[in-house]
Amino acid sequence: MNFLKDKDFLRAALALAVPVAFQQLITASLNMIDVLMVGQLGETAVAALGLANQIFFLLVLFVFGVTSGMSIFTAQYWGKGDVERIRKVLGICLIVAASVAAMFSLAAVFIPETLMSFYTDDSEVIKLGSDYLCIVGLSYVLMAISFSYISILRSITQVTLTVIVSVLALSLKTVLGYTLIFGHFGLPALGVRGAAIGTATGWAFECVLLLILVYARKTPLAANPLTFFHFDRAFLFNVLRTSMPAALNEVIWSFGITLYNAVYARIGTDAIAAININATIEELMFVLFIGLGNACSVLVGNKIGEKDKETAFEYSRRFIIVTVAFSALGGVIVFFSRGLIAGLYQVSNSAIFDLMNIMAVYAFSSWLRAYNFMLFIGALRAGGDTRYAMFTELFSIWLIGVPAALIGGFVLHLPVYYVYALVLLEELAKAIVITRRYLSRKWIHDLVNVTGD
Repeated sequence: MNFLKDKDFLRAALALAVPVAFQQLITASLNMIDVLMVGQLGETAVAALGLANQIFFLLVLFVFGVTSGMSIFTAQYWGKGDVERIRKVLGICLIVAASVAAMFSLAAVFIPETLMSFYTDDSEVIKLGSDYLCIVGLSYVLMAISFSYISILRSITQVTLTVIVSVLALSLKTVLGYTLIFGHFGLPALGVRGAAIGTATGWAFECVLLLILVYARKTPLAANPLTFFHFDRAFLFNVLRTSMPAALNEVIWSFGITLYNAVYARIGTDAIAAININATIEELMFVLFIGLGNACSVLVGNKIGEKDKETAFEYSRRFIIVTVAFSALGGVIVFFSRGLIAGLYQVSNSAIFDLMNIMAVYAFSSWLRAYNFMLFIGALRAGGDTRYAMFTELFSIWLIGVPAALIGGFVLHLPVYYVYALVLLEELAKAIVITRRYLSRKWIHDLVNVTGD
């Protein structure tokens, strides 16, 4: 832990990690408030909101994969000092992310019942979830545009701007959701549909405000948008060759997660309600590690762009040590606060029982998930080793995690908390494989200091 005396490293790490962690804390806290508000409507509403958001979850992870894959280049180009190519990478990112978001939007608006029926056969859950999807799906493209800008801005250390915009948008989303879910200030009580209107409005507001501030504050992205799309085929293929495996990695992982949730939902509405509540706890506990992962990715990418691979590896090692230490502490906090948290929700006793046990499993495994996150997102992805990460994800989820969930839920008919625990076998396998790759240093690829970049 001698690196804690390295003031330059700590200053740079905190400048990147703290604003992002703060933003994620606000996001997680307000999402938890959303679930708490909807939770007052009963476990059916909680289940409907959670399952409907699985569609959004798939989209967000694909967009996250695309944007984080692109930010590999922008972080390295920033280290090299090449702003022109950063703007071209943003153009590619916008095209890919917005196109996929448009397809998700069409599906959410026109076939919501079909999407919901994949997860559950509860007709009331399908109806409530479909109402939510029809509304929130209208904002998917705007979300993709915002996500693209935010990711690129973070990778070039323009973090404060993204925090300001996101916090304002999330605050608007929560206030409007509260007003429309329960019908305050003379407005109608719309329940789950009110939550959807608040979410869609928040995404639209974020997109518009972000674009205004990008140009008003004259950031490096404040240029004629048409110039973003002037790139040749060789540059396009070079960027896609590295970034698309990152997107596919997230898609592979997200389909696995959504299949897990389908299994949990088939166990029962109580089970999926407990899983959804626990998910908000996980998100809240993970805020610090998202901030650390973002800081690690940017600093490692910058050092690779500066042709300093030894410092890039050392920075990643430091972030991993800090992440494991803090995640273990977080697990202890979760374990001993289970009863207090469970008492906040108006759900059945069986759902509370499931939730308590799920949170216990999460508490003991939180360090493993944080460790894998830092290796995948903070190190390997920053080093451009996206294909290896993709194949590791493919192996661990579809050969270990998914079979474990299906056997536990449908063959052994285990309670949801045991199925949740079985799924963690894929995290263990992933950690073993990816640790060997990390220590080999073969993941460090200089993508921008080559001819024809």
